[in-house]
Amino acid sequence: MEDKTGNTTTREKTVTSSTPQPTVRRGTLNPFMVIALILAAVVAGYLGSWYYGQTTSTTTLPTLSATEDGNNIVTANEESIAAVAKKVSPSVVSILSTSQQTSFFDQSYNQQAAGTGMIVSKDGYVLTNKHVVDGASSVTVILPDGTTYKGVEVLGTDPLNDIAFLKIKDVSDLPVVTLGDSKTVRIGQSVVAIGNALGQYQNTVTSGIISGLGRPVVAGSGSGSDSSTESLNDLIQTDAAINSGNSGGPLLNLKGQVIGINTAIAADAQGIGFSIPIGAAKGMLANLVKTGKLERPYLGIQYLTITPEVKEQYKLPVNQGDYVFATSGPSVQPNGPADKAGVKNKDIITKVNGVEVGAGSSVATLISEYQPGDVVQLTVLRDGKTLTLKATLGAYKE
Repeated sequence: MEDKTGNTTTREKTVTSSTPQPTVRRGTLNPFMVIALILAAVVAGYLGSWYYGQTTSTTTLPTLSATEDGNNIVTANEESIAAVAKKVSPSVVSILSTSQQTSFFDQSYNQQAAGTGMIVSKDGYVLTNKHVVDGASSVTVILPDGTTYKGVEVLGTDPLNDIAFLKIKDVSDLPVVTLGDSKTVRIGQSVVAIGNALGQYQNTVTSGIISGLGRPVVAGSGSGSDSSTESLNDLIQTDAAINSGNSGGPLLNLKGQVIGINTAIAADAQGIGFSIPIGAAKGMLANLVKTGKLERPYLGIQYLTITPEVKEQYKLPVNQGDYVFATSGPSVQPNGPADKAGVKNKDIITKVNGVEVGAGSSVATLISEYQPGDVVQLTVLRDGKTLTLKATLGAYKE
């Protein structure tokens, strides 16, 4: 409508409703505010673009070519360990033994144990620890490929060491280990152990070095009323991880040759395991394959391995060797092999067949490489003189 002056005016409409509505306010902007808003918009757009570019670049994952993959870098040591594992693993077996036990309430039950063994002949002879099959009513051998042999025979055990001999029946072409020379092993030498770790991780491969030689150990097995201990000598000490279930498995040099039979660990320490020198089993094994009999060679003496303490106590003239001496009973068995060869009380045996008697190579371990009936040459120091004696080894009888 028009007013009396003739000017045109507008009126805002007021919209009323039972439902409240938002209030919209209108206004005007001055030119400087407009320019400021335009600049702010430009800057915000730039920053947004920069941020997007940054997040995009950081979330792009790099890809590696085959030549850049660090897992393809193989050191000489890795190659050696892998070669040993590949060569020997087919000959390392898992051993499951079952023995019958009696509970506190005179109830009978079967107890199962697991260990490791190594195939030493194509027709099924297996070497392991005595404590793996001790008291077993049945023994099962499992090859790495899953082939299972039940009813494996325990042929017998070494009466003086933690060694047992098994036989898989009716086989003729099994993969076998190569037996090395435990007389020449050295401290610091790299070694590999293979075994059925914890009784469930078949053919676990570990590596380390030889940490010591000639270690005496009192080894225990079992628990409670079933526990037993055994004194072992001349053991090889290694820091290659050896766990429960590894017992009876091989300790190997980097040529894949067996130099020891893994047998014990120090339960209250890390990286301290022990292996029986393979030489301690060679004579009995050779005699078993040759004659079918398990006979241990023996010389018939008692002795003390010469240590700094023994040398000082008995005023001995040499630093190593075995001192023929006994704190009780005769040091030389009457009419035994050593007696017949002329060995006397307080002799010092320094060599067996030219091999020096010393740390890790006692007289007992050195003659264990031979068979009953073999003739060995003993180098003996007596009253300042060196003598050479020849002894014909006998068969040990308990």
